[in-house]
Amino acid sequence: MIQPRRSEDRGHFQSEWLDSYHTFSFDTYHDPQFMGFRTLRVINEDRVGPAQGFPLHPHRDMEILTFILGGTLEHLDSLGHRAAIRAGEVQRITAGTGIRHSEVNPSETEEVHLLQIWILPQVKGLEPGYETKTFTEGGINRLQLIASPNGDEDSAVLHQDVRLYAGTFDSGERVDYGLPPGRHAWVQVTRGNLNLNGTELRQGDGAAISEESNLAITAGKEAQFLLFDLD
Repeated sequence: MIQPRRSEDRGHFQSEWLDSYHTFSFDTYHDPQFMGFRTLRVINEDRVGPAQGFPLHPHRDMEILTFILGGTLEHLDSLGHRAAIRAGEVQRITAGTGIRHSEVNPSETEEVHLLQIWILPQVKGLEPGYETKTFTEGGINRLQLIASPNGDEDSAVLHQDVRLYAGTFDSGERVDYGLPPGRHAWVQVTRGNLNLNGTELRQGDGAAISEESNLAITAGKEAQFLLFDLD
């Protein structure tokens, strides 16, 4: 069973410096039919204007991933970490018992384009943590593991039974991904378009997947997407 979540149906917020689309309910956007999927709670596609960003603010008991699609984002947190993350990198924050962080676009001329992803942790009260990983060296036309419970294949460590893959595929290229019984998946298209088991998805679209043993993904034109393998 595949249930698409179309790009144009997402929640939308726009200010002078932020253009944000919400796949699931977030902040003032509320849709009881889209409160999340399994342990996946938030997928926000954000475009942050030059020299703007999110000031220091707190989080608790959430696994937060930031996936950069274009530009640079500067991170600062209450644990003492400071880093600039760019396209081809993913940042993981374990909020746990409490963390404060800011995410700011340091460029004076260019916007930064990103996905912010929240995943519910297996347990509350974890020790806060932070890491970044580079995945651009994984190549084209294959799935690359970028986050997992055990940090397999040098991926970021998630405190949840979720494996997150990134894929960039040339036009017409196909990948098959097997889902064991009882597992679920979410696919989020970040560039181009693709065919997922006969369902067409384009940039900004997502899809919830259950009771499917195999995911056949074929790029229409060059496609970039995320694949979440979920409990």
